[in-house]
Amino acid sequence: MDYTETLRLAISAIWAHKLRSFLTLLGMIIGMAAFMLVLSLLQGFKVYVDEKIAGIGSNSFSIQRFSFEDFKDTDSINAAQRLKKELTFDELDYIREHAKLIDKIGAKAGNTSRDVRVGSETLKDVGISGVEPVIGEIDNIDIDYGRYFTVTENNNSMRVAFIGSDVAKNLFPNGDVLGNEIYISGIPYRIIGVRVAKGTVFGQPQDNFVQLPIKTFGANFGGLRFSRSPYFAATSKKEVKMDDAVEEVRTLLRIKRKIPPGEKDTFGIVTPDAISGLIGSFTNTFGTVILFVPGIALFVGAIVIMNIMLVAVTERTKEIGIRKSLGARQADILRQFLFEAATLSAIGGATGLLLAFLLGYIVSKIAIPTVIPWWAAVISISVSAGVGILAGLFPAWKAAQLDPIEALRAE
Repeated sequence: MDYTETLRLAISAIWAHKLRSFLTLLGMIIGMAAFMLVLSLLQGFKVYVDEKIAGIGSNSFSIQRFSFEDFKDTDSINAAQRLKKELTFDELDYIREHAKLIDKIGAKAGNTSRDVRVGSETLKDVGISGVEPVIGEIDNIDIDYGRYFTVTENNNSMRVAFIGSDVAKNLFPNGDVLGNEIYISGIPYRIIGVRVAKGTVFGQPQDNFVQLPIKTFGANFGGLRFSRSPYFAATSKKEVKMDDAVEEVRTLLRIKRKIPPGEKDTFGIVTPDAISGLIGSFTNTFGTVILFVPGIALFVGAIVIMNIMLVAVTERTKEIGIRKSLGARQADILRQFLFEAATLSAIGGATGLLLAFLLGYIVSKIAIPTVIPWWAAVISISVSAGVGILAGLFPAWKAAQLDPIEALRAE
């Protein structure tokens, strides 16, 4: 018997018991769909982070009060809050004056939430932050219309604002935005520009914000301290390795803060590699744990397939006896039932994969991006078929070992 004929018989046997086959595959479908959906979420998250890093620039990094290591446990957080001082503009000026490998560096502050009002319309919980004008270049901010801040506006603490597209759309539905005023805590700010819409990420809107010149922000929101203390964003020169620029900034800050050799930094520097490493560590650990759950569903699905194949062998004992009496070898019987189990499982895997694609598309539209790599799709079908072969191995072996005379006597 050739493989084409074996496959045809397997599909015929599955089709002859459509409802039973569907119920048998339900566990496999759900397990595969859940497995692939979780994988697509993890892959989508990685792609999103990589795109964000690429958008900001691979030569960009930030200098902050705390580092990632400060948040590994409660004791580390408490120690960091006691020992690490807030960054100051004096330190920023020192870096600007002495750094040779830095292209641009600027300060940010905030992010606090306030209600923003225009006439009788109020938009609640809008993110308010302060930035230096150079941040527009460092962060590669895409301007939909208008412009970004000028040095003069910042130095004079002028009440001007750069806003997100959600703020513009909700408070100015007629589109007349530039030059109009918004009110935050009763203080008017003239709109000078609107950023290109970014949509939502993980269900959180990216366009519901207002940026102010950092000196304006400090003057009107209680000073640049505590949660509003500044942190710095910087880019290295194109011809310079970013690691060298990072080390230069680290050395200058240690000198400025008079940190003795051998002691730890009292500040944190966050690089794209550090972010990617943190995200990779998180997704690998989290992914291993969370993928275990749908893995159990796949295992249960395999047990169900084995059980149904044993039932099929019992039901078709007489058929097996007839085939053997007509010259079918043990290998032919073994191959037939293995093909049937593998085909059944592969159909379940393919259906689960299609379901994962559909659910991933829906999740991408309402919450976070999802990505199912082509290699994962191929592996999923292969694994499904492999699970079917393993699940069908014992039933197929049992069928192949049947004595043809005893099988023909079966009712």
